Amino acid sequence: MNWLFAHWNAIRRALSRLTAAPLNTLLALLGIGVALALPAGGHVLLSHLSTLTRSASPAPQVTLFLALETERKAAQAVEQRAQGMPGVARTQLLAREDTLARMKTNAGLADAIAVLPKNPFPDAIVVTPADDSPAAIERLATTTRQWREVEHVQIDADWARRLHALVRLGNTGVLLLATLLGIGLVTITFNTIRLQVLSRQTEVEVSRLLGATDAFIRRPFLWYGGLLGLLGGAMAWLIVSAATLWLRLPVAEIAGLYGLDLLLALPTATESAVLLGGAALLGWFGAALSMRQH
Repeated sequence: MNWLFAHWNAIRRALSRLTAAPLNTLLALLGIGVALALPAGGHVLLSHLSTLTRSASPAPQVTLFLALETERKAAQAVEQRAQGMPGVARTQLLAREDTLARMKTNAGLADAIAVLPKNPFPDAIVVTPADDSPAAIERLATTTRQWREVEHVQIDADWARRLHALVRLGNTGVLLLATLLGIGLVTITFNTIRLQVLSRQTEVEVSRLLGATDAFIRRPFLWYGGLLGLLGGAMAWLIVSAATLWLRLPVAEIAGLYGLDLLLALPTATESAVLLGGAALLGWFGAALSMRQH
C-alpha cells in the first residue's frame, strides 16, 4: 500500500506539473502527436492498401499439364489427389478436347490446328491454393512436379511476389520512420525532463536535506515523462482518426469509380493500445535517461 500510495502521489505531482504550464504542455503534445501520427497513419494506410490489392488482384493459380498419353480416368484421379492436398482451395480439370475447341475459335490458330494430325493439347488441372504466399505456392508446385502423370507445372504467382515485395518494402519504411520518430520522442522527453530538473533544482536540494531518497525524487519526473508520452500518443490517435474520418468519403468515391470496395476504418483496439503503450514507454525511457544524467 505504501508503494502504491507513493506512485499515486508521484502521478498527482506529475499531473500538476503538466497543468502548471498548459501552453508549453500543449505545444509539446502537438509535437509528439504529429511525430507519432506519421508512422501510425502510414501503418493504417498500408494495411488498407494491402487489403485492397489482395481483393482486387486475381487469385494465383498453379497449372498442372499432364502427359499426352494420360487417360481421362488417370487425369481425374490426379485432380482428386490435388484436391485432397492441404492448402488447396479448389481445382478444375481442363479437358484437352475443350482446350482444342477453344483454340479453334481463335482466327489466327484455326488454320494451323486444322492441319495437325491429332490433338496437341494435354489435359490440364488448374489448382487454386488457399494460401497465396509465394512460399506456399512454391511448395505446392514442388510437390506436384514429382507426380508421374505431371509433365509440366506452370506457376502464376509473379503478381503475388511483387505484392509481397511491395508490402515488405512498405512495412520496412514504416518501421524505419517509426524508429526515427521514436528516437525523436525520447529526445523531446529527455530535454523536457532536463529543463524540469534545472527549474526545480532548489526543490530537489531541499528534498534531499529533508531525507528524501533518490527514488522519491525521481518518481514524479519519470511519471511526467510517461504521461507526456501517453498524452502525445493520444494526440497522435486523434490526428490519425480525424484524418481517417476526413478522407473516408473522398477515398470511397474514388474507389467506387474504379469498381473497388474501400472504406477507411479507424485504428483497431490493438493498434491503439500499441500506439498509446509504445508512446508511454518511450516517454518513460527518455525521462529515465535524463534522470540518470542530470
